[in-house]
This record gives sequence, C-alpha cells and structure tokens, in this order.
Amino acid sequence: MNWWWSRSINNALQKNVEYRGTHEISCQNVGLIIGVTGVVGNSLAGTLSSSDTPGGPWKVYGVSRRGTPVCSIAKVTYIQCDVSKATDVQAKLSTLKDVTHIFWVTSVLDLSTAKCCEINGAMFRNVLTCVIPNAPNLRHICLQTGGMHYMGIHKSIDGKLHVTSHDPPFNEDMKRLENIHNFYYTLEDVLFDEVSRKPSLTWSVHRPDLIFGFSPYSSLNIIGTLCVYATICKFIRIPMKFPGTEAVWDSFSNASDANLVAEHQIWAAMCPQGKNRAFNITNGDVFKWKHLWKVLAEEIGVEYVEFDVTEKIISLSEMMKDKGPVWDKIVKDNNLFSTKLEEVGLWDFADMLLGGGTCRLSSINRSKENGFIGFRNSINSFIFWIQKAKHNRLIP
Repeated sequence: MNWWWSRSINNALQKNVEYRGTHEISCQNVGLIIGVTGVVGNSLAGTLSSSDTPGGPWKVYGVSRRGTPVCSIAKVTYIQCDVSKATDVQAKLSTLKDVTHIFWVTSVLDLSTAKCCEINGAMFRNVLTCVIPNAPNLRHICLQTGGMHYMGIHKSIDGKLHVTSHDPPFNEDMKRLENIHNFYYTLEDVLFDEVSRKPSLTWSVHRPDLIFGFSPYSSLNIIGTLCVYATICKFIRIPMKFPGTEAVWDSFSNASDANLVAEHQIWAAMCPQGKNRAFNITNGDVFKWKHLWKVLAEEIGVEYVEFDVTEKIISLSEMMKDKGPVWDKIVKDNNLFSTKLEEVGLWDFADMLLGGGTCRLSSINRSKENGFIGFRNSINSFIFWIQKAKHNRLIP
C-alpha cells in the first residue's frame, strides 16, 4: 500500500494522541463505518482491514441498510441498521462500546432542499447521540461531505436546475453560501454541536470531488453507471455518445479516488495535523471527459465517437427508461452479479453531473501543507475501478 511520506506515517503510528492528555492510549483502534457499502465505505473497510494500515490492527464495524454485502470483507463485522430510525440505531449500535473512531460516509441524496437537510441531519445525529455516550474510548469522528460544499443547487418553477457557486478553485476558507439549502452545512452543524459536549473528542471534515470507486449499491457510483451505459450501447450495437454538454466534455475536472479518500480520512484520524479541520481531497491532477471517454470505450469494447455539437444532448434518464429487459439479458448471458438496471444505473445523477457547465476545481494545498501528500493519476484510477467492476462481475 502506498501511504504518505514517512514523516506522516511516524506521526500516525504514535498512539499517544496529544489531544487526549499526557498518558498513552493503549486500547485497540476500532472503526465504525456508517455507509460501508458505498464507494468510500467499501474502500475504508478494505484499507482499515489491511495489516499495514497506521494505527492497526484495526477492528472494523460496517453499518448499512442492506447488511452484509455480496462483495464482503472477511475482517469486517457487518451490521444491518437503518440510521434514519433512532430506535434501530439504539438497538444495533448502543452495544458497540469499544468504538474509537467513527467514519461517516453516507447520505440520502436529493436536491438540496430543507427536507434533504432535515433527513441527513437526523441520521447523523441519531448515530452520534447513540455512540458518543456509550463508547468511552471514542476519540475522533470523520465526516465526509464533498465539493458541493462550495455550490448550491435549486430548481426553478419551470423545473430547470440552477447552480450557485463560489469562484473556483475552491478552498476551505471560503464562507458558506447564503440563502441556499445545503445538507453538508447541516451535517457540519450537527457534528460541531455533538463534539462540543465532549472536549476530548476530535473531528475532521473531508470534501472529495467526484469519487472514482466501486460499489454495486452506491447512489454516487459514476464509474459503475457509465460502465453500464457503455455495456448496453455495446449490446444493442450503437455508438457510445457522450451524454453531456460540450462545456463538461472539454473542460478540466477533478476526481477523488475512493482509496485515496479512505487514506485521507485515516490520516486525519491518526495525525495531530489532521484534527479539528476541514480538508478538500482530490487526486491532485485534472482530467477532461473527452480523454476518459476514449478510455471507457476501449475498456468496454464499444465504438467511440467524438462529441457532436450539432446533436441534441442525450438524457440518460430518458434513454434508459425501457432498457431494463436489455440489462436483465446482459446479466443472465454473462453470469453477472444479479442487479436490476435501476440499482446500477444512476441516470439522474449522471445527467446532472455531465449536463452542467460549472467549473468545480478544488485546491488541496491545506492537506499537503499539513503532511498528507497522497495522490492518484486520474486516468489510471478510472481504469482501475472499471477493472474492479469487471472483477466483481458488475459488468462483463
């Protein structure tokens, strides 16, 4: 595993955490991952279970509504729990008295409405109000939000999406946008309120951009979604046209490798420099979708076509409405992991991501200045996760 430079490893391996007084903490590190079946949750589970992870050997609990996933990790104890229900949280998580670190990597996605803020805030508070008083050795909470911290999305009366944004590149010192509903702000407010009740408890906020990773379930798995689209195009023998705008096709974008995001969270959990701060985390380079589109076509074996400005923009939500039976046949013919098209094709998300035109580059200087200098090559990351989807039989 490629971790950060040795100076950061040495800091991470010190078990006497400066923020907790003068005595050494001798208990085993125990991670509680909320959202373990998501793209980052899956990477966290694998990384924390590795023998060379700083602070290890870790004991790992993984929480999700689905319970133990098909692609499970042997060293993880999976817990089926609906964190939107306080009674279920109390019944399932109050007994986890050995937890030392919470990793919050889940959300209920919608347009950023007041209702969305309420739902996500309640889920997070359900977990914190249950675990904090029942886990005496709890030391740190990692909250994952995202680059949308710097943007606001709302629908006009005519149903069109409108974006309000800071001027990129985004940095962590930018103030919150006003007069918008952003559930990331709600999650931060819940975090700050709950940790204020226990002075020894530290926190970190992690803001990845578009995440490249693997999960058969996640509502944010853009690589899985595009692989399914490409596979269907190949099966029905049509060119794989780019379902977005020219601005997105030809502009610079950021990505965040799921394994890198997991490493970043563990770094913050273990290193003094990562505590009580918010950090952007991206791969450290930029990419253009027109370059990744060629890679996707090659990996799936489908015809590649250049973006045509004269053609109407494709809506995947519309195009895929009647493709459920096609996907069922692809799954059956190729003996794939059993999924329905609506489970693996997140068409609304893809349409929103690729159909915009707003630049959303983030600065990662704060992470580097504080000792985390991990990075990924975005094209190699893209290929790695496509191959991961093949290996796990999500696509042929």
